[in-house]
Amino acid sequence: MSYSVGQVAGFAGITVRALHHYDGIGLLVPGGRTRAGHRRYNDADLDRLQQILFYRELGFPLEEVAVLLDDPDADPRAHLRRRHELLTARIERLSRMAAAVEHAMEARDMGINLTPEERFEVFGDNDPERYREEAEERWGGTGAYAESQRRAAAHTKEDWQRLRAEADDWNGRYAALMAAGEPPTGAAAADLAEEHRKHISRWFYPCPYETHRRLGRMYVSDERFRAFYDSVWPGLAEHLRDAILANAARRAA
Repeated sequence: MSYSVGQVAGFAGITVRALHHYDGIGLLVPGGRTRAGHRRYNDADLDRLQQILFYRELGFPLEEVAVLLDDPDADPRAHLRRRHELLTARIERLSRMAAAVEHAMEARDMGINLTPEERFEVFGDNDPERYREEAEERWGGTGAYAESQRRAAAHTKEDWQRLRAEADDWNGRYAALMAAGEPPTGAAAADLAEEHRKHISRWFYPCPYETHRRLGRMYVSDERFRAFYDSVWPGLAEHLRDAILANAARRAA
């Protein structure tokens, strides 16, 4: 029995073009030809094609497939072990990517769950949702962002009011500290920096000291954060950054 290239393509679920390519590179040369030069494949060719497709399904490049099938010194088990290691690593990488996408989808479906009237009552003209698209672009793939969105979706209006009251009280006490001339490296400033970190951890996402240090630097480098903190007291953004760094160093010691 012999089969045309079209028949073999149908059997194997691949394209005629792929079979032509395999023939062109010497990977699967048909066992016969018609007088007109058309390819004819025999049973041995079909067996070889089955092996080719098996290795291709495992991700082997065609060059390695040719070695496995034609080199008498090639050890298929060694190649399979190596391919297994590569596939396992790829599966782990894809699993991490899938988890990140899942977190991003969850976070996108969540947010501040208040009516427009309640938002205005709690936040006034400073609705944090207006920065949501930018925040998603900058941090959307992180666990901290997904966690903050989950918590935000669970907060009631009363939760947001308590959160704002805590923040306003902290702002007032930090402004008083600066008015008194307290240095950012002093114990009083470090204590307020620690309160700031715990506030984030309690209401938004876990905030370890390294994360808090990065936030402190951002409060100075991002003009919007700098403007917000400096509106509480001139120079507060830089003072807070230094207090955050001092507090982290104190805790590490």
